[in-house]
Amino acid sequence: MITITYFGSLKLLQPSGAETLPWPGGTTDELLAQLRSRGPDWAEALHPDRVFKLAVNRRLLHVAALIEDGDEVAILPPVTGG
Repeated sequence: MITITYFGSLKLLQPSGAETLPWPGGTTDELLAQLRSRGPDWAEALHPDRVFKLAVNRRLLHVAALIEDGDEVAILPPVTGG
């Protein structure tokens, strides 16, 4: 199982702000593909052209990375404000 936490506008997709998923292992790209397959709202919010960051176990990623069972993943859209 992995835990995914959603921030900002992504919480509209998962109002609780978090969920746990069974995870057989794979990469961040595979996780994003799985989430996009949930439907058009997910596909649009997590489209590759959109700007957002991923963190695994509180480490901000700059490239695709391996996600292992028990990991915590955060999906962070851009922050706005002053």
